Amino acid sequence: MEIRISEFTEGARKAEGLTVIIDVFRAFSVACYAFDSGIRRLIDVKEADDAFRLRSQLNNDTILVGERDEKIIPGFDAGNSPTELLLMDIMGKTMIHTTTAGTNGILNASGASEIISGSLVNASAVARYIKKVNPDVVSLVAMGYRAERSTEEDILCARYIHDLINGFKPDIREEIKALRHSSGSRFFDAGNIKHSPPSDFFLCTDINRFDFILKATVTSADYTELFKIDV
Repeated sequence: MEIRISEFTEGARKAEGLTVIIDVFRAFSVACYAFDSGIRRLIDVKEADDAFRLRSQLNNDTILVGERDEKIIPGFDAGNSPTELLLMDIMGKTMIHTTTAGTNGILNASGASEIISGSLVNASAVARYIKKVNPDVVSLVAMGYRAERSTEEDILCARYIHDLINGFKPDIREEIKALRHSSGSRFFDAGNIKHSPPSDFFLCTDINRFDFILKATVTSADYTELFKIDV
C-alpha cells in the first residue's frame, strides 16, 4: 500500500486511490457530531447559493450549516461549529453543509476511487477502514486553514492515520495539547467566541471519540452526500 500525504485543494485535485480529505478544525469534526446527534442525511455543497437552492428542492426538514471566514453564513441555521450543533435538536433532519476548506476538498477530489472524510475524532476508525479495504494507493489530504495555509492539526491527523495504518500506535496527546498555542489559539481569542468558542477546540480534538467513518458519494460537481459506516 502506497500512502501519500498532500495539502490544500490542489492536493485534493491530484489525489488518487482511496482518498481521505482531512479537516479537523472544523468541517469533518462537525460532520461526525452531526451524525452522532441523529441527522438523517448530510449533503456537502460548494457554495451558499447551492445550499439555499437545494433546501428549496427538498421536502423534508432541512438545516443549513456552514461558514465563510469562520463565521456563520447569513441565512444559515448554524455555523461550522460542533458546539452549536450540540445545542440544537437535529434528530432526523437533513443537513446541508458548506465550508471554505473541507467540503470543497471532497468536491475537488475527482480523481479518487473512493473518498472519506477525516478528523481526529474518528482517526482510528479511518485507519481501520483503510486497512480493511487495503487499496493500492491511499491519499491523505490535509486541507489546512482556508485550504491555503498548512495547519498543525491537519498534518498531525494525516501523520497519525499514516502511522496507524502501518501498525504503530503513537501517543499524540501532548501534540494535541500543543495545538492550543498554535493553530488552535483562535478558539481562545475573546473576539472569536461567538463563532469559534473554546469548546469547539476540545470537541474537535477529542481523539477517537467515534467508531465510524463518513464515506462520500459525489452526485454532481456541486453536491456530495456523506454516509455513516460503522467500523
